[in-house]
Amino acid sequence: MASAHIEHKLALLPDLPGSYQMKDINGKIIYVGKAKNLKNRVRSYFKSSHEGKVAKMVSEVADFDYIVTSSDKEAFLLEITLIQKWQPFYNIKLKKGTGYPYIKITNERDPKIELTGDVKKDGAYYFGPYPNVYAAQETIHFLEKVYPLRRCNGYQGRPCLYYHMGQCLGACWRTVPKEEYDKQITKIRSFLDGNTGRVKQELTHKMQEAAKNLEFERAAELRDQLHYIEATVEKQKIISNDKTQRDVFNFYMDKGWMSVQIFFIRQARLMKRESRLFAITTTANEEFETFIMQFYNRKNNVLPKEILVPAGLDNDVLAQVLGVPVRTPQRGEKRSLMDLAKKNAKIKLDEKFRLLELDNRTTVGAQEEIFKALGLKYGHVIEAFDHSHIQGTNPVSAMVQFVDGRAEKSNYRKYKLAEAEGNHSADEEANTREVIRRRYTRLLKEHASMPDLILMDGGELEMNAVKDVLENELSLNIPVAGMVKNDKHRTARLLYGDLDQPIDLDPHSQGFYLLTRIQDEVHRFAITFHRQLRNKNSLASKLEMIQGVGPKTRTKLLRQFKTINHIKEASVEDIQKLGISKSVAQAIKVSLQAQ
Repeated sequence: MASAHIEHKLALLPDLPGSYQMKDINGKIIYVGKAKNLKNRVRSYFKSSHEGKVAKMVSEVADFDYIVTSSDKEAFLLEITLIQKWQPFYNIKLKKGTGYPYIKITNERDPKIELTGDVKKDGAYYFGPYPNVYAAQETIHFLEKVYPLRRCNGYQGRPCLYYHMGQCLGACWRTVPKEEYDKQITKIRSFLDGNTGRVKQELTHKMQEAAKNLEFERAAELRDQLHYIEATVEKQKIISNDKTQRDVFNFYMDKGWMSVQIFFIRQARLMKRESRLFAITTTANEEFETFIMQFYNRKNNVLPKEILVPAGLDNDVLAQVLGVPVRTPQRGEKRSLMDLAKKNAKIKLDEKFRLLELDNRTTVGAQEEIFKALGLKYGHVIEAFDHSHIQGTNPVSAMVQFVDGRAEKSNYRKYKLAEAEGNHSADEEANTREVIRRRYTRLLKEHASMPDLILMDGGELEMNAVKDVLENELSLNIPVAGMVKNDKHRTARLLYGDLDQPIDLDPHSQGFYLLTRIQDEVHRFAITFHRQLRNKNSLASKLEMIQGVGPKTRTKLLRQFKTINHIKEASVEDIQKLGISKSVAQAIKVSLQAQ
């Protein structure tokens, strides 16, 4: 039943397109949607019966706002912009970054080819995504041998090793004509678009010539390159008659959940598949359209030449917003791909339901027990903090996040802290104030959602420091509880409230089990980070003692070799490749061998 306040606002809704924003009792935006008709769409939430996640979301709505747009296209764009800005809990279907690698030809005077997971609008050429990092790296190594660009760091007055090996056009010692680069780039692009026939023909001819001239090592190398094309580049079954880069989207929906499958078709082959599962809060087609828009607003996804989608979507608006054709195939191989994507989506969702039946009590139910024990309305997001240091040195803090009882590791955070002077209690209080101030000032600046509960590994001192920073510095009202351990260093109880009252949970309950997991996880994360920092500082201090090694050289060595043993094992030439002089490289080797 809608409140009087909401009823009054529903009566004022216009018959126009736009975006609407649902808010909870604290004024936090929990859902953003789009509508061709705001009056009909928003009213449907409060005038119809719902199940599952829709009902859950509506039960949390205490208010709503809306912004009118002049077209459906503008409503699309505004919805995505607001989702990215506010990160509402009921909208987040995509994690940041898929980790899928792309091959990039840089946009420079002396271009090079490299592997990247970060796609930017920088005028470079991007190809991918590739099935895995190894396959992409091997493709780059092959191209560097057959169609070299710049392999070195640039002009250094003499030819580099790669130039002598025929894997660099010579920017190290000469001005390479732009036409020479353009010629190579044209061949690379053709190869990465799937046109491997000409390359194989050229390599076969060179191999035969090498064998005729008794250059058997060269012939064997060319033979291996041919084998690589057949084994790696062409091993995927050709599933299309043309080489158009296209992405195929389809979904399957059941019991309020949507399962999405995306097929990446590159070089006429299925190069990669991505799956997503999430509970939906509006109609299937609207959710799916929003998903596609969010998908291509992530920095890690390059738009293909064509997008295929099932029937029922607003293809024209999607095409206008994304800037590429969006089509629904009716027959043939493209329709078969659509059917295959839907079949895979159904399999994934059926599997999800079986798993949900098995582990629901240990996730949402367990988190609900913690909130109930504290007398709080159920919240989705818990963030927990712990510190680690040895006698005040190398102090660090770590934060872990649990969403509906599950660890959200992509949102874990690590913090290096200032070294406080004084007694242990002063250190703990200063560390707590610093990390809370940094974490939630950042979220405020980013207009990001706040957690529903903060847990501190510690007692009254840490809790009071947290509450002071939140309430008196940041004007935030977030519940804070302390996780207390017994004399055996195991989870015992919670502290909560104005008087820091002890709250006991049934030690045999799922809520207590979840609390133990959270406390152990944040402690593990903090300790691991502290050890990494100490090891790195120990390595850095050893390097600092070497004559001629300054901060920049130290950073290069740490980034490249990671450990003292790796530097010891490296040759002087390996160290020189980092741009370090021969004399300093020799000093590094001699000094470390003596340690």
